[in-house]
Amino acid sequence: MAAAALRQGWRRLGPGALCRRASGAPVPPDAGAEPPARPAPRVYTRTGDKGFSSTFTGERRSKDDQVFEALGTTDELSSAIGLASELSSESGHIFAEQLHKVQCMLQDVGANIATPISSAREAHLKRTSFTEKPVLELEQWIDKYTEQLPPLTAFILPSGGKSSAALHFSRAVCRRAERCVVPIVQAGEADPNVAKYLNRLSDYLFVLARYAAMKEGKEEKIYTRSEP
Repeated sequence: MAAAALRQGWRRLGPGALCRRASGAPVPPDAGAEPPARPAPRVYTRTGDKGFSSTFTGERRSKDDQVFEALGTTDELSSAIGLASELSSESGHIFAEQLHKVQCMLQDVGANIATPISSAREAHLKRTSFTEKPVLELEQWIDKYTEQLPPLTAFILPSGGKSSAALHFSRAVCRRAERCVVPIVQAGEADPNVAKYLNRLSDYLFVLARYAAMKEGKEEKIYTRSEP
């Protein structure tokens, strides 16, 4: 149902619209006016009860289609990052704002995945295009935090406090999202920049996890091989 709601949002507002509104974008002049009485919208639609759902282009596919697998994993990734962001905010980390921006970008990633190129019209492609700009931004963030970290000398286990561990978990989910998206990109059904973004995002989350542990003074656990 969450995926259906997201697709309805893309159709009405376009990718990232909810994030733009939440970030302080202008609202219509009559936004404060008393709205006309109308029935409360239902969360459920019953359109997926037979195991099928719709892409952004209106194409009906089985819910176990690789497009919906990739969409669901991307949604899971955003949820994991949301948890990491809340824990990081409680610890006073200012990078939580970057994580919010990442969640907004993942909405756009999902919009691109949900628009298979083979069934898309030009208007669909224009509305859900995904450029290289956010990939380059992630690379800048990665370089910024890497410069402040001690060099890696051993294999690090997910650890380093709650913020760091949550970021490591997000990184693992991100890797799975990338594995789901790669076949779609290779089939020519999604923009290659989407796979690139997820690849850089996992690197960013790894570096950020280490940075969070360092700022909190938490120890990162190191892999040690058990003796036979």
